Amino acid sequence: MSSSKFYAAESSSDTEDSSSSDDDETPVTTSRSKPTTQRVYLLSDDEVETQRVVRSGKEKRWEGLQDIIKLMQNARKIRDMSRLADEFDNLCKLYVKSKNVILKEGIPRFYTRNLVETEDYINELWQDKEFRKKTSKLNSKALGSIRQKLRKYLRDFETQVADYRANPDVDEKPGEGADQDDSDEESEGEKETVQDIDTFLSSPIRSAPVVDPKAQYDDDDDDDDSWLNDSDSFTDESDEGEAGGKQLTADYFLKKVKDDGGEKAKKKDRQRDTKSKKKDEDWEEVKRVGKAKVTLFDKDTEITHVVVLKKLSEIILNRGRRSTVRKEQVDLLKQLRQVAEDNDLGPAMAIRITFDLVSAYFDYNSKILDCMKSEPWNDVLQFVEEVLDSLEEHPDIAIGENISQESENVADKAAGYRLNGSPVVMVEKLHSEYIKILQNSDAHSTEYVKHLREESRVINIINKLRRHVERIGSSQNICNTYMLMVEYVYYKYDHKAVLQDVVPGDKVESTESQETSSDVMKNLCQYIYTKDSSDRLRTRAILHHIYHHCLHDRWYEARDLMLMSHLQETIHFSDVPTQIIYNRTMVQLGLCAFRRGLMKEAHNALVDIQSTGRAKELLAQGLLLQRQGERISPEQEKVEKRRQIPFHMHINLELLECVYLVSAMLLEIPYVAAHEFDARRRMISKQFHHQLRVSERQSLLGPPDNMREHVVAAAKALKMGDFRACLRFVINDKMNNKVWNLFNNKEGVVKMLETKIKEESLCTYLFTYSQFYDNISLDWFASMFELDRASCHRIISRLIINEELSASWDEPSSSLVLHRTDPTRLQNMAIQLGEKVSTLVDINERILEARAGGGGFQNYRQDQGYQGNRYQGNRGTGNYSSNRSGGYQGNRGSGYQGQRSGYQGNRGGGGYHGGYGDSYGGYRKDGYKAR
Repeated sequence: MSSSKFYAAESSSDTEDSSSSDDDETPVTTSRSKPTTQRVYLLSDDEVETQRVVRSGKEKRWEGLQDIIKLMQNARKIRDMSRLADEFDNLCKLYVKSKNVILKEGIPRFYTRNLVETEDYINELWQDKEFRKKTSKLNSKALGSIRQKLRKYLRDFETQVADYRANPDVDEKPGEGADQDDSDEESEGEKETVQDIDTFLSSPIRSAPVVDPKAQYDDDDDDDDSWLNDSDSFTDESDEGEAGGKQLTADYFLKKVKDDGGEKAKKKDRQRDTKSKKKDEDWEEVKRVGKAKVTLFDKDTEITHVVVLKKLSEIILNRGRRSTVRKEQVDLLKQLRQVAEDNDLGPAMAIRITFDLVSAYFDYNSKILDCMKSEPWNDVLQFVEEVLDSLEEHPDIAIGENISQESENVADKAAGYRLNGSPVVMVEKLHSEYIKILQNSDAHSTEYVKHLREESRVINIINKLRRHVERIGSSQNICNTYMLMVEYVYYKYDHKAVLQDVVPGDKVESTESQETSSDVMKNLCQYIYTKDSSDRLRTRAILHHIYHHCLHDRWYEARDLMLMSHLQETIHFSDVPTQIIYNRTMVQLGLCAFRRGLMKEAHNALVDIQSTGRAKELLAQGLLLQRQGERISPEQEKVEKRRQIPFHMHINLELLECVYLVSAMLLEIPYVAAHEFDARRRMISKQFHHQLRVSERQSLLGPPDNMREHVVAAAKALKMGDFRACLRFVINDKMNNKVWNLFNNKEGVVKMLETKIKEESLCTYLFTYSQFYDNISLDWFASMFELDRASCHRIISRLIINEELSASWDEPSSSLVLHRTDPTRLQNMAIQLGEKVSTLVDINERILEARAGGGGFQNYRQDQGYQGNRYQGNRGTGNYSSNRSGGYQGNRGSGYQGQRSGYQGNRGGGGYHGGYGDSYGGYRKDGYKAR
């Protein structure tokens, strides 16, 4: 018979109402036994309070947090990062649930101590490269995840963490201090319980309720139910001999009472002693032993070509599977290669295994943007060199993609070795991986310089491949190999290449033939032009060839090659990397034209790149994460990163902008001076005008600070014809350090700029002030602008021939005679004012006519006839001043148009007072055009 606690509570209330005492004996009659007496123990309210352990909300929450902290400690001991990450998430969730208690009591110190020690542990593991290399993928991923989560989580506990680090608990471990008090209380309770058990054992009752050890961690309700159940069985068996024994106290029924209480207490004492010993002694951490080395073959297996090929195929079949560990696959292939060499299975077998080993290295990184580390990269370089050396030493080995795997022969030398594979593809992957390594390296670190030193080793590998493909390769393989060599030559200035047998069929007596980079590019590119079967290689070769010409200031060769290729018309259909190469080539073409003093050609080559404002993105020298207010997607960002050019191949963007602005200034300022009052004047450079407007909007102009401000200040000085001030702004120490020193021939560029600025200052001066002179001596021009007489004569003659200046030469006196037929500045301003006033009057009278007539304009059109009266009938007959009331459109328009028609008819013979337009028109028609 079992009873619940609700029943027990009810019986206690009933007994309080009745007059029976607590020790009454109640006869219980059963159907199968005679009546027995059962002693019922009813507890008072005070005794019930002492027997039940009631825990507060704080104790429950603290105990839950400590349990999770213990699990985190265990996970840290065995280095189980996945378990640690899960328990950390559980701890954070429980902390949020305990927020109400924590707001009242404060953050417990053991919680802060656990966070600090977890952070130290994670940082220590993160710096342990050996652990990160040997651990599993799941553990490595969990380590990075918890490191990131913990770093963000600790931002809310900065004050508590700082206080704890200032005063740490040296003698205690996380979660141990809070448990120490509980353990002391438990030990004291156990001692009292032992005394009670001794008194109980001396009584006639021999059986005691058996309490489950897990019951101390259960809820109170479950504990009370199990206690009542056990007490019922106890009272059934403890019937005899009770009258003469001791009374049972309420302490017996506490849940801490256990059958083996004494042994439990001793066990806890032994555990405390063991912990204290661990603190005193220096324990050495036992590292987890890695996996045992895999044995490829049994001990008695005979190593033959068939056995090795079978094992090789087994390893390769696991390639790409999810369960395959890439590092283990590389190690197995290394062991297999060593076994083949130890058993002398021939060079063909070594090459076969090395090919697969290099492919396994290339597949080592699962992410596209990830690159190889230093150690595997050096191994790959070594293996590729060994393969190419073996192919050169054993010319009887035939290797190619057209050879199937079934027809391979690696054992029979007499039948001829045959291997499936492509050394060209292998070296192309090597080149791509090298570019990826440079992209992922910090451009301003020593690591980048270290990788740059490896370029000579890569070029040496390409040279070995070139000798191999020239011997047995097809024309397309030769073109691909030559293209690889071009990739490492085209961007270098005056590179002395050491190559041998560049063109097939040439005989070279010496072992090495030193050629200039121009000869190398010419020989390699011409072969690609004639033999390549794909348009992509030919297009890239042309662009690289033009780029190399531009670096060495061969402007006309580069321009002719660009025009003959017609790439401007078809480049939009090419792939994105080829378009990037085209943009870089056009930029170099503009820089080359600038160095040669061809400002118009330089501006035309650079305007497409600079006008967009995306020069960095178009040249693949950086990412613009935001395009017109929209951020690019992560997938697009990854694609853009793969296209980036390595840092040592970059074109300086500040140099590019300065060259564009200077060339635009030398073109725009003389043009503006020549067409100052021309309403149809076109704009040569929008970006240059934008910089001028920005400068004009500034209320306070100080000295120029950056490159753009220097160019704007120089443009203002050039507009006034002051070439000395313009030179000071364009050529100074600040601009030299930023821009002009980046040119190979700095002195020549500076001298060219001085000459061009003087020439354009002369042109601007003539356009601006020629109306104030009758004639000017040539010697005066030469002394004012510091030019020789021949240069001044050439510049002014060009202006006269192009009809930009109305003047003529007086050869006997060596002077320039100016024809003052053009209107003066005041006259031009008066003409503009008159046109604006007439336009304003026309608009005002239209408004007045519409208001006064209320549709009179429409009535007039219906009555008089709009077309007939205004244009044909009354044109030239009306008088504007006297006949305004006769109809605005017919009379005023007719008189005005009549006068205008007279202006048109008398363009050649009118005088100035009869109409200024007649005189000006006559000059333009008779004098200027005739000349």
